[in-house]
Amino acid sequence: MPPPKDVVKIAIQMVGAIPQLIDLQQTKPLASVLKDVCDAWSLPNAEHYALQYTDGRQTYITESNRGEIKNGSILRLTTSPDQEAERLYSGIQSNNSDVKTDSLKKLASLSQDVTFAQEFINRNGLKKIFCIVEEGNDKGEMLAHTLKAFMELMEHDFVSWETLSAAFIKKIVSYVNMNAVDASVQQLALSILENMVPTSRVLFELVKKEVTLDRLLTHLQVTNAQLQLKAMALLIALLLAAADAERQEMMDYLREKNIRQFIHKNIIHSSEPLADEMAHYLYVLQSVSLNLCERRMRTSMDPYSQEQRELLQSLRQTAFESESEAPTSNFSTDRRRSLCAKEFRKLGFVNNSNPAEDLRRAPPGLLALDNMVYFSRHTPNAYSRFVLENSSREDKHECPFARSSIQLTLILCEILHVGEPCSETAQAFYPMFFGQDHFFEELFCICIQLVNKTWKEMRATQEDFDKVLQVVREQITRTLSLKPTSLELFKTRVNALNYSEILKLRQTERLHQEETLAVPVLELRERLKPELLELIRQQRLLHLCEGTLFRKISSRRRQDKLWYCRLSPNHKMLHYGDVEEGVNSPPIESLPEKIPVSDMKMLLVGKECPHTKEKSSGKQNKDVLELAFSIMYDMEEYCLNFIAPTRYEFCLWTDGLNVLLGKEMTSERTQTDLDVLLSMELKLRLLDLENISIPDTPPPIPKPPSNLNFCYDFSHAEQ
Repeated sequence: MPPPKDVVKIAIQMVGAIPQLIDLQQTKPLASVLKDVCDAWSLPNAEHYALQYTDGRQTYITESNRGEIKNGSILRLTTSPDQEAERLYSGIQSNNSDVKTDSLKKLASLSQDVTFAQEFINRNGLKKIFCIVEEGNDKGEMLAHTLKAFMELMEHDFVSWETLSAAFIKKIVSYVNMNAVDASVQQLALSILENMVPTSRVLFELVKKEVTLDRLLTHLQVTNAQLQLKAMALLIALLLAAADAERQEMMDYLREKNIRQFIHKNIIHSSEPLADEMAHYLYVLQSVSLNLCERRMRTSMDPYSQEQRELLQSLRQTAFESESEAPTSNFSTDRRRSLCAKEFRKLGFVNNSNPAEDLRRAPPGLLALDNMVYFSRHTPNAYSRFVLENSSREDKHECPFARSSIQLTLILCEILHVGEPCSETAQAFYPMFFGQDHFFEELFCICIQLVNKTWKEMRATQEDFDKVLQVVREQITRTLSLKPTSLELFKTRVNALNYSEILKLRQTERLHQEETLAVPVLELRERLKPELLELIRQQRLLHLCEGTLFRKISSRRRQDKLWYCRLSPNHKMLHYGDVEEGVNSPPIESLPEKIPVSDMKMLLVGKECPHTKEKSSGKQNKDVLELAFSIMYDMEEYCLNFIAPTRYEFCLWTDGLNVLLGKEMTSERTQTDLDVLLSMELKLRLLDLENISIPDTPPPIPKPPSNLNFCYDFSHAEQ
């Protein structure tokens, strides 16, 4: 008979004593439980003790979290949080440097626990930490422990960042700006400033003023990868917190300092592999930079703006001024207007009498005009060749430059997600973005010439305009998916992917997707499905056994903290626990927490997950919702919450957990894998029937012969 639900069998340890095995009654007050434990070891003053986990983060047991204790847990009897807070509060004020260092080290460790943190803060412990930092007498290891403790205490949000004193902030800033400072101290100082920036406008302006972009660029150039990462984190925090005008100013300054080229050479192409966190920051930097185009993208052309009209006229003049026989100033107004309309028609504007109307649509708005002007000024030969080549054609095969440019600009904005908010988890940046200034404009220059090339390959007319641009979109997206490292390489690859190659790829994919629809083949598919689905189930469980590294993400900022989860080889336990940065595949023994598979009751995904409901709707992020899933276990009272690093991991984990729960695999990846396996298996089985048509119905069975006595009678041979 199983034990009652409110009774948990646990072990309690104490240094120098024989462990106690007890049945913990969850309905019994924790103070009474502690008294019984202390009485068993003849310890007075039970109120001075507390229970604590022995593994993981060694959290204190309280009335609020005692429900998380599982059967078989091992706890430790230790000093209560209030006693420990009092002891460390005194220890950090000691004149003995060894005692002070040990106290600060222990404080940095214990401050991760919310119960201890509250006790320490209630004793004005933060004020003492402020004093240690402001006095500036401590250096090296002692200072690093102090800043680490401060970070952990502030993580619990008991105290607002806005309450920090000017002297404290100035000291933190000095650690970033000074050269002769220990690297671990500089990393922590950068992290503190990164946390301060998003909390208030005042703190943002203070940090922006005191920590110059030049100083951050200096930190980016060091060989210490962690220091480089923290400097990048602060830079990104400043960019995200800045107003539009400030962000534009900061990006212009970074461009002057050639930050893109530095990142391209020393970070992306460094000998060390790129960390996930750095990849995310590079994605955000790319996104912020591209989003500077949003204002122009969403602004329609104003036909009464002199500046915009001059830009529009410059397109016409650059293309046609050399072939004008006489200056247009000698013509009458009507003649001049008629000539301009003709030239704008040759440029490919739909509304040639008033070309500004073509640019009233936003997006792409004025961004399309900017791209056309950039193309005409920076590659005038290619521009003139494009326009004149098509304007001289009279066989309805001319490619309209302006109309194509407007649509291409819109396509590039959609592909590069211009104007969309930054994702909290994405790491997909384009290496070539950091190898080129004016990336968007230069990419446009390559792609508009691609439009003309593809147009000619397709022998397109005006009626085929949408088809051509659809092919161009496919050419661009397929080439970008290869992650070319430079625009030159992109140009080479995208031009090699001509229309005939696109047709071949489409045909190959169609053959993969559309298997022969003959009835026997369909029946064979159905027979193969159970076997292949079982193969997919085994692969999913094998992936869960290998485990995955997950990140903890809060609504306030992207967290550095990592945890690992993996399934035991016998598929009976799910092991998990916190790990340090750089640990890729920790052994299963090092993961302290575990959940029996038999206790798992339900899988939740997306908005159903408790950790997505906790966030306010204003901070919800679409990509986080798409990657979130939770396991409900132990009579549906507890949840283990996940945010997958990628959609691929999300599919594999949700499938694997559904297999463990005895349910169908529902992810889109399952269908994709099944289609691939079915396609391969069918091709192998039908290999001998290549070029042979398979009838929809089986051939008729011939009538039996009149004489069936043609079998050899072995009985006569035996005699």
